[in-house]
Amino acid sequence: TGNTALSVVDHYENPRNVGSLDKNSKNVGTGLVGAPACGDVMKLQIQVDENGKIVDAKFKTFGCGSAIASSSLATEWVKGKSVDDALKIKNTDIAKELCLPPVKLHCSSKFTVVINTS
Repeated sequence: TGNTALSVVDHYENPRNVGSLDKNSKNVGTGLVGAPACGDVMKLQIQVDENGKIVDAKFKTFGCGSAIASSSLATEWVKGKSVDDALKIKNTDIAKELCLPPVKLHCSSKFTVVINTS
């Protein structure tokens, strides 16, 4: 559990894939979701190639460390996957990987909503 706790801190302090893709590009999907429970807002963008494979993912998350770490890890996980495979990633998988406590489960659940709307 100690290593995983460090993973949350690492993804929070050194988040991967922060930024934006060109929202006007025809192969870029954008999803946006907020969580009233804690005021977090997450924007996720994925760039998909002609074969339906995610070639890039970017996020901007305004919220707690758990939300930022969840977003960072999620973008790492979806890269190189098909959209169908990315949709199979569950927020509980992200929460388990980061050892998020149950009270922070909503932080990882935003990913599931956003990937479905991207």
